[in-house]
Amino acid sequence: MVQTISVGLLGLGTVGTGVVEIIDNHQDKLMHQVGCPVKIKKILVNDLNKKRDVYLNGTRLTKEADEILTDPDIDVVIEVMGGVDLARDYIEKALANKKHVVTANKDVMALYGSELLQIASENQCDLFYEASVAGGIPILRSLVEGLASDRITKMLGIVNGTTNYILTKMSEEGRNYEDVLKEAQELGFAEADPTADVEGLDAARKIAILGTLGFSMKIDLDDVAVAGISNISKEDLDYGKQLGYTMKLIGLADRTGNKVEVSVQPTLVPQAHPLAAVNNEFNAVYVYGEAVGETMFYGPGAGKLPTATAVVSDLVEVVKNMRLGVNGNSAAIPQFGKNLKSNDEVTAKYFLRIHAKDVPGTFAALTTLFSEQNVSLEKILQLPLTGNLAEIIIVTHAATKRDYEATLMKLNDLDVVKEVKSSYRVEGDDVR
Repeated sequence: MVQTISVGLLGLGTVGTGVVEIIDNHQDKLMHQVGCPVKIKKILVNDLNKKRDVYLNGTRLTKEADEILTDPDIDVVIEVMGGVDLARDYIEKALANKKHVVTANKDVMALYGSELLQIASENQCDLFYEASVAGGIPILRSLVEGLASDRITKMLGIVNGTTNYILTKMSEEGRNYEDVLKEAQELGFAEADPTADVEGLDAARKIAILGTLGFSMKIDLDDVAVAGISNISKEDLDYGKQLGYTMKLIGLADRTGNKVEVSVQPTLVPQAHPLAAVNNEFNAVYVYGEAVGETMFYGPGAGKLPTATAVVSDLVEVVKNMRLGVNGNSAAIPQFGKNLKSNDEVTAKYFLRIHAKDVPGTFAALTTLFSEQNVSLEKILQLPLTGNLAEIIIVTHAATKRDYEATLMKLNDLDVVKEVKSSYRVEGDDVR
């Protein structure tokens, strides 16, 4: 029987510090859960002399990764250092040395998760990564275990706190994108270089992980259609409100039959939808299952202690498996081959804002074009502009992506259309 579980920690930044605090402060609960002490033996850092705001309880710091990865006394390696290539190498080496791994690294898992899980299985090791998506929300374990008997058909996720904070402030306070982004950077919600967040790349990595687990199909990052929020205007949000919608950056994974669609894009959801009420830096994932119906997982998507809680929860699961002798048997290897929907098979409703000539025949030209492209109209709002122009806002009925994109191209060729100002997907009208 194992007397003490020895842990090696790669990284002592925000999340790493939280992991140290939880393991140290929750030792009684950990002992109760796993039946033995859990101790951090060594921590990999860049600077041995840096002043740190955490009590290390005698834990040794090192700048040499191999002191952790090859130490025969270390049972579990926790990777919270970030980055891709080096983190991937360390995870592979830890698994090759028969060490179980817990990681919070969404980038590594989105890009190389399937390969790493295979390596873990071959070495009879666990590789858990709950903290890689939505911080402290236990969405991955819920998909793999809690909803294991169901067939997931759709997931809508607000999985990036930075963009949700920006859109909340723009919508509720009427402020422009640049001002709110600057505030988010000052508050620490956005990085100095916010590209990965605001252009949807961070959310794309997370929805790729969710899609892989939810549909048991290997979804690669390149399979995710991505659009960010940097071009959203105050007018888009205001008109959306008038028509009963709230703007969110939504990660979507949708399955019809054996084919899937995965995307991240600014999306209008009905104000009555639960996701519309998820504000500021909070995250949520709305899941549709054939048996369970609709469920939502909500909570803090980032932060030191929420993310560290998910990491340590994975650690507890590893130790339980060690005590039972079943490590390496829980890797969720995809069951199905990749099968993506074509543009003819992707259907959705759309919001469209147009500047058009305010003259007789404009509506006739527009409705004729939409009809010719098999796109029908559900809602129309028209407001006058200066210079004999009108602002026309349209919400379509469900249409194929191919037909809608063809419509957008032909709109620019109409004499009565001056400019297509914006276009967004509409989701969630089917909520019960």
